[in-house]
Amino acid sequence: MKIIHHKQQLHAKLDEFDIASLFTSKDGIPFELRSYDEGEIVLEEGDSMDALLFLVEGKVKISSSVQTGKSLLLRFCEPFAVMGDIELIQKVGVQSQVEAVCPTQCIAIPFTYIEEHLMLDPKFLMSLLKEVTYKLQTCTTASRVNLLASVENRFASYLLTTLQEKNNFGKEIRTTNTQEIADLIGTTSRHLNRVILNLTEQGVIYRERDTIYILDETKLQELSNGIRYE
Repeated sequence: MKIIHHKQQLHAKLDEFDIASLFTSKDGIPFELRSYDEGEIVLEEGDSMDALLFLVEGKVKISSSVQTGKSLLLRFCEPFAVMGDIELIQKVGVQSQVEAVCPTQCIAIPFTYIEEHLMLDPKFLMSLLKEVTYKLQTCTTASRVNLLASVENRFASYLLTTLQEKNNFGKEIRTTNTQEIADLIGTTSRHLNRVILNLTEQGVIYRERDTIYILDETKLQELSNGIRYE
């Protein structure tokens, strides 16, 4: 992680995302612009966190691990995502690993400053509430779909959800990597490949390298049973 000591660049990002609108007053807030290289770990699961992060450039991958060493992909995030809200409120260590998928920048506000000056700011607290409830809603939805639907249902739902440009969560789980799709819908890549082959043989989809083409959206709608990751 590098700190960018460039006031004009920092203020440009603050203005681009209208960050001032999140606070009753932004005067005196010690904003800091941090940069991360591709593949760099932004947050390590279990570590202590020192600041609330606003993603303002790039893309990050959010995953969670278990004691066996396996990792579960949860979502991807692009600007304007917030990281550290749960850790700030619950006073716990980092809950998920965050990795920069490409060169990434975040604006940071130290937890110490937030605790001393912003915890009674209604605008700031409302912005945190919206972020936390959004994460709760999407995590609950993904868990429900992955537990109650078949892999074929899930994959059909995944394809239809990620097609919708206005679906924010659909954008966060969009990827061309088969293993990542399998992680996101709660199955193995081997099982997913069998489903893809079956749907290809039925003429529902067509796969060419990392691209899946939908040939029969009506059939895909039927297979999804109206379920969406939203």
